[in-house]
Amino acid sequence: MKNLTPNQIAMSASAIISVLVLFVLLVLKNYFVENLPWYILLAPPLAALIFGYAIVYYLLEKFIYRKIKLIYKHIHYLKSAKGSISKNIDLNKNLIDSVEKEVTEWEEDRALEIEQLKKLEEFRKEFLGNVSHELKTPIFNLQGYIETLIDGGLKDEKINLDYLNKASKNIDRMNAVINDLDKISKIEHEQMDLELVKFDVHELTSEVFNSLEMRADLKELTFSFKEDCDKPFMVRGDRSRIREVLVNLITNSIIYGKEGGKTLVGYYDMNDNILIEVTDNGIGIEEKHLSRLFERFYRVDKSRSREQGGTGLGLSIVKHIIEAHTQTITVRSTPEVGSTFGFTLEKA
Repeated sequence: MKNLTPNQIAMSASAIISVLVLFVLLVLKNYFVENLPWYILLAPPLAALIFGYAIVYYLLEKFIYRKIKLIYKHIHYLKSAKGSISKNIDLNKNLIDSVEKEVTEWEEDRALEIEQLKKLEEFRKEFLGNVSHELKTPIFNLQGYIETLIDGGLKDEKINLDYLNKASKNIDRMNAVINDLDKISKIEHEQMDLELVKFDVHELTSEVFNSLEMRADLKELTFSFKEDCDKPFMVRGDRSRIREVLVNLITNSIIYGKEGGKTLVGYYDMNDNILIEVTDNGIGIEEKHLSRLFERFYRVDKSRSREQGGTGLGLSIVKHIIEAHTQTITVRSTPEVGSTFGFTLEKA
C-alpha cells in the first residue's frame, strides 16, 4: 500500500465506498425492504464506484498532487542543466516515488555542490594568500634597496651597483610570477591556441638537454636516455608548448636532484600515444604531497624553491598544457630515491 498512484488511491477509495453502499442496501433489504429488486440493489454501488472514483481523483489531483507536481517540477528545473523540463509528469505513475527519488538526488547534488564550493572558497583564500606572499617578498626587498639608494647609497660605489642588480632580480621575479599567472589565466579560459604539428620528441628533448647543460654541470648532474629510447619517437602536438613542459620537468630534476646525480628520459609506445617519462634520483617527494603537486603555488620545500627562483606555477602550467592536448600527466616518487613525471602525447 506504500506510495500508491492517484488512480490507485481513487480506485481503492471508490471501491470501499461502493462496498459500504452495498452493505447498507443489503441491510435494508434484509430488515426493511425484502422485495427490493437486484438491479436496484446493484445500481447505487456502481454509481458510488464511478462517481466516487471521479470525485476522489479530482480532489487528489486538485488539492494534493498538483502541489506535489509543483515541487517535482521545481526540483527537476533546478537539476536541469538548461533549466528546462525534460519529463512529462503522469499521474498514472507513482509520482510520490518519483518525487522522493528527485528530492534525494537533489539533496545529494546540493551537498556535493556545497562541499565543492567550500573547497573552492578554501582554495581561493589560499591562492590569494600565496599570490600576496609571492609578490610581497620581492616588493619589500625592492623597496628596501631603492630607499637605501635614495638615502645616499646611490653615491656609495660599494653598494650602489650591487643594490641595483638585486633590485633588478626582484623585478624579474615579480615579472615571472605575473607572466605565469597570465599564462595560466589564458590557458584556463581556453585562450591558448595550439599549433599541432608532427615532430620528434627525442630530438626536442636533446635540445632541452643542451640548453640546460651548463646548469646541470654546476651540480655535476648528467642527462641521458633510458635503454632503447635513444632514437626518434614521432608525436603530434604543439612543439613549443611541449618544449616548455620538458624544460620545466628537467629543470626540476636539476633543482631537486642530488650532487652527481642523473636525469633519465624514456619513451614508451602506448598504441595511440607515446608516454614520455622524466626520471631523477633526487630527494624525492613524500606521498602526502603528490595529490597537490600540480596546484598553483604549491611547494613541497618552500624555502628551497624560492631560493632557486621558481614561481611555484611551473607544474600547474605543465598540467594545463598537457590537458590542453587532451592528454594526462602523472607523478610517482619515493623519498631519497627519486621522482618520475610521465605524460602522454598523440603518436604521429
